[in-house]
Amino acid sequence: MSDLLYPIFWIPMHITGLFMESWLVGGSLGHFLFKLVHFSRQISIIVSTQSLILVAVDRFGAVVFPLRSPLISSKMCRFFILAKWIVPMAVSSPHLFAFKLFEYQGNLYCETGWNEAFGESSSFANYVLAIYAVFCYVPTVLLVILYSIIVVKLKTRKIPGEQSVNAEQQRAKRNRNVLKMAIAILAGFVLCWVPSSVTSLRLLFKRESDRTLSCGFYLYHGITFFNSLKFRHQPLHLE
Repeated sequence: MSDLLYPIFWIPMHITGLFMESWLVGGSLGHFLFKLVHFSRQISIIVSTQSLILVAVDRFGAVVFPLRSPLISSKMCRFFILAKWIVPMAVSSPHLFAFKLFEYQGNLYCETGWNEAFGESSSFANYVLAIYAVFCYVPTVLLVILYSIIVVKLKTRKIPGEQSVNAEQQRAKRNRNVLKMAIAILAGFVLCWVPSSVTSLRLLFKRESDRTLSCGFYLYHGITFFNSLKFRHQPLHLE
């Protein structure tokens, strides 16, 4: 369900943004849909990331501690499923208060009224940095550590008794499959989110002297974030 939220709410908005600069729906419904898009998009990312971590922890326990009870029991699954939705909703709730639409020359554009909603002492850039740090960079490190331990444990594990050649081959094949799975998960996660997060933070924390960034940077940001060049036209990333 979390993976479906992103293509349902976020991708259509980006495809529209490639050809039109303004938000298409006005009035109260337009404001509600706009807030919902940003709210749902971040929930999708965080829930999916937490799912990857929980799956990695479950596999870690099964491989490293095979004779013990599972680290995530069947009774705890319901709690973790509920928690991994409540946490993203809580940390994404500021989007419902800060993001809004404003009209300029007959078109509707995005505005991040962060200081208006949460005071001058609060910073939208710091909020985004914290989200990326907690739900992107820390999970990346955890996934690398957990799957590295899993792969090393499988390679160094010794099966008691004599094993036939066929059994050894089957074991080696399983280990290779686990290694390929770990590499695919890590590579997919890192390639999808780290470049996008770095370019987004670069836009948020750019200095006044860097107000005009190169076209190559915006093109790279468009590729990583599926946002093309419209960031040059909309003040989405600026307070």
